[in-house]
Amino acid sequence: MSQGGFLETIKSYLPERWTKSRPLVPVLRFTGPIGMSTPLKPSLTLSTVALAIDKAFSMRGAKAIAIQINSPGGSAVQSTLIYKRIRALAEEKDLKVYVFAEDVCASGGYMLACAGDEIYADTSSIVGSIGVIAATFGFPGLLEKIGVERRVYTAGANKDTLDPFLPEKPADVKRIKAIQQDVHAAFIELVKTSRGDKLTKADKELFTGEFWSGKTAAELGLVDGLSDLRSKMREVFGEDVRFKLVAPATSWFRRKQGVFAGASGFDFGLWPDGLAADVISAVEARSLWSRFGL
Repeated sequence: MSQGGFLETIKSYLPERWTKSRPLVPVLRFTGPIGMSTPLKPSLTLSTVALAIDKAFSMRGAKAIAIQINSPGGSAVQSTLIYKRIRALAEEKDLKVYVFAEDVCASGGYMLACAGDEIYADTSSIVGSIGVIAATFGFPGLLEKIGVERRVYTAGANKDTLDPFLPEKPADVKRIKAIQQDVHAAFIELVKTSRGDKLTKADKELFTGEFWSGKTAAELGLVDGLSDLRSKMREVFGEDVRFKLVAPATSWFRRKQGVFAGASGFDFGLWPDGLAADVISAVEARSLWSRFGL
């Protein structure tokens, strides 16, 4: 008997579940603010997730790609770059992408979700916030009160735009709003390209920056239905579907250095702007989450 025949004979005595090729679905997780570093946690940017995305799409035998998203948003640029990478590989590898919203899938987080061919959410997920926001503070009278003179020197008439210690200038506000309109228009176009005829409401209702529960988002066409990753993938590929989590790579040295630097209060180059920048980033990240009651 040939070796091939011998192996076939052996297989005939084994349970079918041992020999049957089970469908594989690589899983990517995008968690946290986008383009915003926080202490002990790298930011969600193309550079931090590119290798994981490439690995997921390169897995032999993959039937589809599943992405779990839990993000309140952040950088529009990084959201767009990640979106484009996923769509490019989905077309190149001819793999369908399923996205699953967790607690929050809003603003830039929803932009990431639009990279999916189908989007699903929990009934209580927060979805939407298709808009652009900028926030700052103004202290034009504070320095005078405490007797401090601030001196600013610029080359370029508008280099001090939105300086918090100068009175707000209408021209500055006009320029910022014009930029926001450009970013908002690009966001709207991306959503329309992704969702197409699935959207059930007019632009003036969908693109105001409002956010909704997963249940309402399904009614608006922002998501395709209410489900979770395991349930939906078993429905599509059968109960024997197997999952492979593909996480962004983090070196041992980076993890250890980060823990030591954070505990000691010293900066060792892991966070270029030092501890103060880390605290500010953490506050900014916290404020993003808090907009959605989390």
